[in-house]
Amino acid sequence: MSLDTLVDFLEPINIYELSDDLGYADTQLGSHIVLNEDSFPDLTNIDMVIIGCGEMRGAGLEHTHTDAPNAIRKEFYSLFHWHKNVHIADVGNIKCGATLQDTYAALKSVVSELIEQNKRVIILGGSHDVSLAQYHAYGNLNQIIESVGVDARIDLNLNSVLPSDNFLLEMLCGTPNYIRHYNHIGFQSYLVHPSMLETIDKLHFDCFRVGKVKENMEEMEPVIRNSQMLSFDIAAIQHAYAPSNRLTPNGFTGEEACTLMQYAGMSPNISSIGIYGHIPNYDEHELTAKQISQMLWYVMDGIYKGKQEAALDNNNEFNEFHLAFADVETTFLQSKRTGRWWIQLPNGKYIACSKQDYLIAASNEIPERWMRAVERS
Repeated sequence: MSLDTLVDFLEPINIYELSDDLGYADTQLGSHIVLNEDSFPDLTNIDMVIIGCGEMRGAGLEHTHTDAPNAIRKEFYSLFHWHKNVHIADVGNIKCGATLQDTYAALKSVVSELIEQNKRVIILGGSHDVSLAQYHAYGNLNQIIESVGVDARIDLNLNSVLPSDNFLLEMLCGTPNYIRHYNHIGFQSYLVHPSMLETIDKLHFDCFRVGKVKENMEEMEPVIRNSQMLSFDIAAIQHAYAPSNRLTPNGFTGEEACTLMQYAGMSPNISSIGIYGHIPNYDEHELTAKQISQMLWYVMDGIYKGKQEAALDNNNEFNEFHLAFADVETTFLQSKRTGRWWIQLPNGKYIACSKQDYLIAASNEIPERWMRAVERS
């Protein structure tokens, strides 16, 4: 499949509808986004490609589709344009299929093609189960990936028939499987059965409780940097910041959600980001749409910062620390440009880590991040 044939799956953008017939000033993002309007855009120099997919049938809602992607676009396009060397395209919305599986298939095809073209794909989604199409795009390419889910719940509810409640079962346990490792960020204990955490741990996947994450957000940066796929359910954000979230009043603040998205933008590995769960009818004063639009702005900010990073083999750009812990010799690298850290595994490969991992190793203890990575390698 070529990029040109993707147009069959997509509904183009109507810029006048989004701007209430006013258009956008040169200072606004809407004037700088390459659009699938009259024809499919040239994506040659594009850093970030936006796709809308308002599919909601996986959540069992009576309507099949929501206009959440356009509600988010309306807010995003109106923001000020700061990052002149970050280039964005918006290829429109996935056409709603006759069945849920048809929509999944269409989105999978489009995302897969864009990832193969080395584009970073942003999915403005419907219900959280649309993550399955995002995941299967990597299967299409036979890519084994690390994935991050940000959600107040862990969607492994076997007592529900709704895909939005149990899609992680197929993603983590289906065959063939393309998950090397899964990280879950921001779960809220009272919404998760204790045995579920035991199951996740037996699979050697990592879960981070919302309270622990909020104590030290920077520890999530390496988790996201090591991953290829990020799936973000707005149920992870406090209701006050995202009124569309009616699951829980607690969770991440708006600023913390933006920080996680900035980490995703900075990551050289993240190739797809899905933001799910926004229902415009539940929103108040468009606050959820504004919140998500600002998260997208921070993805751009992260891409801008990530472009400043040197290649790991550029020795002059990194501080190098040789350490021995528990009879293991390893090397830490710290970027002189961004301050980020890497640790070397026994196989010679470097993975993202944090300063805290370095301090643990310097105390002659084994960093858990290193140990878990060795178990998986």
